Amino acid sequence: MKKKSFKLVLFSLGMCASIPFFCQQNGDAGSIHGFYQADAQYYFPDSLISAPTVAEKFLSNAFANINYTRGDFSAGLRYESYQNVMLGYPTGYKGSGIPYRYVRYKHKDLDFTAGNFYEQFGSGLIFRAYEARGLLFDNTIDGIRGIYKADKGFTFKGFVGKNRLFFGLAPGIVRGFDGEWNINEFNESLANKKTKVILGGSFVSKYQDDQNPSYVLPLNVGCYGGRATIIRGGFNFFAEGAYKINDPSTNNNYSYRDGKAAYVTLSYSGNDSGMVKKEGSDTKTKVCVGGYSFSIAGKMIDNMSYRSDRTAKLTAAMINFLPALTKPHTYLMMAYYPYATQPNGEAGGQAEFQYKARKGTPLGGHYGWELTVNGSVAYGTDTTNIVGPDPARYNYDIDYTNIGEEYFHDVNVEFNKKLSKKSKVTLMYSNQFYNKNIVQQNSPNAGFENIKTHIGVIDFTYKYKSGSAIRFEGQTMQTEQDKGSWAVGLVEWTITSSWFVTVLDQYNYGNKDATLQLHYPLVNLTYVSGPTRIVLQYGKQRAGIFCVGGVCRFVPASNGPSITISSSF
Repeated sequence: MKKKSFKLVLFSLGMCASIPFFCQQNGDAGSIHGFYQADAQYYFPDSLISAPTVAEKFLSNAFANINYTRGDFSAGLRYESYQNVMLGYPTGYKGSGIPYRYVRYKHKDLDFTAGNFYEQFGSGLIFRAYEARGLLFDNTIDGIRGIYKADKGFTFKGFVGKNRLFFGLAPGIVRGFDGEWNINEFNESLANKKTKVILGGSFVSKYQDDQNPSYVLPLNVGCYGGRATIIRGGFNFFAEGAYKINDPSTNNNYSYRDGKAAYVTLSYSGNDSGMVKKEGSDTKTKVCVGGYSFSIAGKMIDNMSYRSDRTAKLTAAMINFLPALTKPHTYLMMAYYPYATQPNGEAGGQAEFQYKARKGTPLGGHYGWELTVNGSVAYGTDTTNIVGPDPARYNYDIDYTNIGEEYFHDVNVEFNKKLSKKSKVTLMYSNQFYNKNIVQQNSPNAGFENIKTHIGVIDFTYKYKSGSAIRFEGQTMQTEQDKGSWAVGLVEWTITSSWFVTVLDQYNYGNKDATLQLHYPLVNLTYVSGPTRIVLQYGKQRAGIFCVGGVCRFVPASNGPSITISSSF
């Protein structure tokens, strides 16, 4: 392409991005849409809260997605800029570039992508490429992917490529194939059956050169799995198993033991019927007075770290996804000690029951209410080390009839009720156990106490007029370990549908060191107009762990003003 032509294309794209209405009106020309966000913070050193000195003073993260679609064709890119990356995010993100770009053609049963793509096989035990922007986690595959939906309920997926690693690519080549069969679509006589059955199977392998002088490492590491989904009425059952051949890495201390994983979930939702008198009548009618649901899930993981770089650490170059099976809390104290999945070995489960009493019934009262009870646990596996000729190539046996050391538990209750047309309340309680040695330090001998907490939350909202409300939130976490007990107070004022003001304070009143019984105040001003959101914030951030789906990052303490701007077009 000539230089002048290339400039003309860039100018045209810029005009479409600036005037999206015009571009989207021309159906023949296709449409351009996208989203951008910029986050920045100015950092003040604060020795009391251990906020470090930042040499640049001002750090920022920014990105912009731009997508073009026309009929069956689509293309897009994401530009990212880190000048330099904000505290708490992987320092490998530095500078600017276009790490994500793709072209895609989707017509009837065929779906083909060249460039970057996200994909998942089953629950992700052997392969999941996805993005978690809050963690700056992005293991997108750069390569080729094809999806074909054949007759008789068959769907096939195949890909080859490399994982993203910051602004480059991980050294390993990843190849994968997945097949899924919807049995009810296979035969017309089964189409209307109440029981639906879907079966699936996957195979993924990675190739990486052996450049380690100490070991003879496998160049190709394969991982395969199978799954089944059964649906009948309100019941939904899912089970998946995975097996990975020996994959020595930094993550597992170069163990040559094969990896295994199993994941099972069962859920049900239904209605609760009862006899209710109609207003103005003495007769009773059978009606739905509430809805309920329950779910249970279990997992077993043994040596299932799977990366396209055997030397990678933390969240870099991950190929698969191992679910945490814990409730994703949004309240600060509930999420103070989040659980991170332990890929080298764990067994755990989660159960939840929810009941919703409908308004206007004897049980639900005038406005109804909702109750949720949730519990989750995670344990280590009961292992016995077997040391061979080379201690570094350790192996071990697992006694599946016993459980190992407790890593985590969370038993919580949540109650939501509308009190009037203008007010509502949420009450929560949680009892948590946190094995800091394992979850944060990955070492049973790190020297920290196990942390036991009792956490309470009250959240009250009063809507005093249309588009305006005030919300009060109080939280407390009682513990004798780590930094001791905390109290949190929050007031959020929705002035209009466009303006919000939030004042927050976290108070570490139970710290055993009286000089560290500190307040962490924060003031937030938010403006929203259509797709555009601007957030100005000033205050102190305590150090802690932030997790999404069992993948975590450490957030250091900080002090200073920040701004977030986001919009879509």
